[in-house]
Amino acid sequence: MTFQGWFLILAFTGILLALAKPVGLWLFALYEGRRTPLHAILGPVERGFYRLSGIDPAEEQGWRRYAVHMLLFNAVLMLFTYAVLRLQAVLPGNPQALAAPSEHLSFNTAISFTANTNWQSYGGESTMSNLSQMLGLTIHNFLSAATGIALAFALFRGFARREAKSVGNFWADVTRVTLYLLLPLCVALTLFYIASGVPQALAGVVDVQTLEGARQSILLGPVASQEAIKMLGTNGGGFFNVNSAHPFENPTALTNFVQMLSIFLLGVGLTWTFGKAVGNTRQGWAILAAMMILFLAGTTVTYWAEAAGNPVLHQIGVAGGNMEGKEVRFGIAASALFSVVTTAASCGAVNAMHDSFTALGGMIPLFNMQLGEVVIGGVGAGIYGFLLFAILAVFVAGLMVGRTPEYVGKKIEAREVKLAVLAIAVLPLMILGLTALSSVLQQGLAGPLNKGPHGFSEILYAFTSAVANNGSAFAGLTASTPYYDALLGVAMWVGRFLVIVPMLAIAGSLAAKKYTPESAGSFPTTGGLWVGLLVGIILILGGLTFLPSLALGPIADHLAMIRGQLF
Repeated sequence: MTFQGWFLILAFTGILLALAKPVGLWLFALYEGRRTPLHAILGPVERGFYRLSGIDPAEEQGWRRYAVHMLLFNAVLMLFTYAVLRLQAVLPGNPQALAAPSEHLSFNTAISFTANTNWQSYGGESTMSNLSQMLGLTIHNFLSAATGIALAFALFRGFARREAKSVGNFWADVTRVTLYLLLPLCVALTLFYIASGVPQALAGVVDVQTLEGARQSILLGPVASQEAIKMLGTNGGGFFNVNSAHPFENPTALTNFVQMLSIFLLGVGLTWTFGKAVGNTRQGWAILAAMMILFLAGTTVTYWAEAAGNPVLHQIGVAGGNMEGKEVRFGIAASALFSVVTTAASCGAVNAMHDSFTALGGMIPLFNMQLGEVVIGGVGAGIYGFLLFAILAVFVAGLMVGRTPEYVGKKIEAREVKLAVLAIAVLPLMILGLTALSSVLQQGLAGPLNKGPHGFSEILYAFTSAVANNGSAFAGLTASTPYYDALLGVAMWVGRFLVIVPMLAIAGSLAAKKYTPESAGSFPTTGGLWVGLLVGIILILGGLTFLPSLALGPIADHLAMIRGQLF
């Protein structure tokens, strides 16, 4: 580990914290439906959309109606994308004349981008046309991100409102987030990426002459625009197969730093927005403090493991840290930091190959996802996932002080606790169940490249990534098969929407409750004790649930490496 590496990590953390309130203020304006400076330009577009679609943005929806509209919207988008992919060969915008993806790959991809997972069982530049990238995939990058933020707004209203029957209007939330937040930021980021050397074109392949005198074909396309929303919306699906390790997606150390900030930017802002929505910004800062403790702990372990390198190589005289699978222009520190950022959020973009990390270095990204990606998390999904753990934490605290648990002025009763447990239980049930199935079936065992605990880690990582809606992979797994495409597709859909529906039910239940002011017997939820309890609950639940699987995978892999055995 080096001074420069720690400086990068601390500079990233400091800039991120400085941006929390400004971003949170903008998000709060959208949460309340207030006018912003961009309304002068984009207001007519918003009103035109409402007129064309027959939507009254002032009409409030109860949680059931909000959920039904959200589910139908995403189901229609998924079917639309499936049709675009299956018709790719006959649609325009296909300069390479690429064939249509298979039925199972189109099914997997359509669900993947709808669920904000962006798992890719294909090489982007050799499988998807420009039209499929823009019309089928990039649209989802905007709308799945906007859906996540809209759902977070609905849960915020559940905590903030008193004796109300509604949690907002889904269509108005999605429209405002897309128009006044995602689009403007993505335009600015796209221009930055173009200026930094990222291509933005509709051309296909360009033939150039190399310095050695050979001819090389270089693929171009609308890369910069997709790069902007893939990071900002925590989508992660890359235009190129190697994602942000490709120099056309991530050419410099500066673009790498901006990409990492983009991944966390909206998630950090939403913590401040929550505090403002419930009338106490200290609540938001407490949540962010717990998130940052988990993030910095994970970053420290990953950086230490990768900087320490492989002891087997040290024994034969190969000194230094682990640079396998990493880009020289980024190095160990930036690669380790990126891996934690992208898995703490539900982004899944990679600038290094996680399958080439050391066993413990690869375990932290895996464990981040198994915690439900609540360490900052995906846009919207991170904060509402974290609040589910907060409900359990305040329930435990209530048992300690012998009172009905309360959180930000709302009594947490049996209904909310049961729904929170139901939502949180989706991840371990799906991850561990599907991993166990694939570890014994012939179709599942045909996927891993490696044997032993590392091969098991490849399977475990795939289903963890799918259910957690992350999308990154241990690249050693061959997932482009009917078995994995189908099973991972189901995992992504369940992991997204079977968490959302109980969460919205909690929002509706809380919105109908009266406000309960704090008293002398209330458990404080803004101080260090509360932050420690939150971190403890998250780690204990994650540890008890997933430690056995981690012991069979990365921990066994690490112990074998110490003894000189590699897989």
